[in-house]
Amino acid sequence: MIDYAVPGSLTRVGAVVWSAVPKDPVAVCWPVHELVIQPGEARTLGLAEERFAENQVRPAGRLLETLAALDSAPVDVPPAERRVIGTCRHFAVLACALLRDRGIAARVRCGFATYFQPGQGLDHWVVEYDRDGRWVRLDPEVLGGSVVDSPEQLRPGQFLSGGEAWIAYRQERIDASTFGVYDTDNWGPAEIRGNAVKDLAALNKVEMLPWDEWGRMTASYGGRTGPEYDQLIDTVAAVCAADDTTAIAALYASEDLAVPAELGR
Repeated sequence: MIDYAVPGSLTRVGAVVWSAVPKDPVAVCWPVHELVIQPGEARTLGLAEERFAENQVRPAGRLLETLAALDSAPVDVPPAERRVIGTCRHFAVLACALLRDRGIAARVRCGFATYFQPGQGLDHWVVEYDRDGRWVRLDPEVLGGSVVDSPEQLRPGQFLSGGEAWIAYRQERIDASTFGVYDTDNWGPAEIRGNAVKDLAALNKVEMLPWDEWGRMTASYGGRTGPEYDQLIDTVAAVCAADDTTAIAALYASEDLAVPAELGR
């Protein structure tokens, strides 16, 4: 069994300074949308070039240490120039870490959001938490904004995990060419395969960076895999959809899917 209420190696928070101790999951996640700044916005603000290495930080604890070094105030709302530089994954992993620190079962999901650009599924990461035995998906990056009506409770179809998108692609319910990474040439089935593997890792409490690659992911992105690898992704998608944590852990331990020890820290 995977205990999602307990931090993993990348979601330990250490000593976090809170101005209050919220108990409601949405309240726990609320500050996160103002703790991270995207690289594009950071460049617009003219932040120092050496700070962009923050975008490569995996552990939530180190992200919070970076925030503390930039602003010693309690975890609340630092000004933009004193937020950590990161991506949607950083928003999600911080929210997950804070939820687990409160003993709330939570997990990061890697997949695609359909609410940023009409007709497109954009590479994205969110968090989900257990509420009375049901997983509720929440997008901490856009809390308090107008991108989507209810970011604290995403509706089915607004976010597809990598495995969910793969199943939809295999069933010809989506056009894979409309799924990918915004403002890049990275679109299509390979992006969906990659996010399915990253989502499996996240379900095993190994929340990687969006550009991390391992196993046969690099070959897949380069168009050098065939039907056998697609069948493996079929299995990944089916096991993640069934949400049997014993099966999720067993599959993750197999060749091509587990994150190498030197990468997952």
